[in-house]
Amino acid sequence: MVSAAEQRRFVGVVSTVIVLDLATKLLAETVLPRYVGVPVIGELFQLRLVYNPGAAFGLHVGEYSRWIFMGLSLAALVVLGSMLKTTRPGDWLRLYALASICAGAAGNLIDRVRSSRGVVDFLDFTVGSLHWPTFNVADMAVTCGAFALALSLWGEGKQQPSSIPAPEAAPPTSS
Repeated sequence: MVSAAEQRRFVGVVSTVIVLDLATKLLAETVLPRYVGVPVIGELFQLRLVYNPGAAFGLHVGEYSRWIFMGLSLAALVVLGSMLKTTRPGDWLRLYALASICAGAAGNLIDRVRSSRGVVDFLDFTVGSLHWPTFNVADMAVTCGAFALALSLWGEGKQQPSSIPAPEAAPPTSS
């Protein structure tokens, strides 16, 4: 169980990411034309306001996508909350990973609740003919947090002794 100080850090990270996500989405909706790229670094990086009614990479599951992804987001937040409760004190990598994922999931959930148009995306990268799906701050938090959580879990797995007993040595044979 994490300490009170670690809980405060967790809440601080979650709050900061959500505020940054909501502020940048509001700014994007206020100043960017819809679906028209505004070059920042030529065609490599543009600001482009789009609404994603589906999930990552444009995943869409029909007319109920909004409700399905809202439910999945809530379920993910419950699972992440239980992971936070089992986080060892001092495991800062897992703490910040869980905070980032929770904040990103909450930021995109807020979009789904407030509008049927979908999640506000506005960061757009293209390299040659390769176009990355447009994304937002919440998406970055989820991605970075998931990577950090994977590292944390991998490191934990390496520290735990194997539960498979070593084979016993065969008794010496006499010739």
